[in-house]
Amino acid sequence: MAFPNRKSAVGEGLYQPQADINVTPLVDVMLVLLIIFMVTAPLLATGVKVQLPQAKAAQPLNPKEPVLITVGKDGKVSLGPDEVPADLLVDAVKNKLGEDASRVVHLRGDKEASFGDVVAIMDRLATHGVTHIAIVTAPNGKERNPELRP
Repeated sequence: MAFPNRKSAVGEGLYQPQADINVTPLVDVMLVLLIIFMVTAPLLATGVKVQLPQAKAAQPLNPKEPVLITVGKDGKVSLGPDEVPADLLVDAVKNKLGEDASRVVHLRGDKEASFGDVVAIMDRLATHGVTHIAIVTAPNGKERNPELRP
């Protein structure tokens, strides 16, 4: 058996240099890292489970009730249980909010109400500085408070 001559030129013989990069190990490592991060990311977001103690003097952070505006299917607007003309709605909402800017206005629209009526109420409130507006929907297509419906 003959061994190649050590004095031979580079590239000839048993061992030849490899000119391209082998990407397969790089892809394998990246896929393993991706799987590790995908598995551990949800665990980092949840935090530690603890049993919180009960306090009798504790109060909720925002104990004030939200301002409730309802748009009926006929386009009539109600502020709480009282019907209000659309042109006086902004003043009535600002009176109910008072100086507390952190209170939220809950806007409920009947599913048969015109979308344009609901958007017009939102636009009127937003242009007059009432920007904390939440649209109320029923979960899973069920109505939660049928007695509040106009």
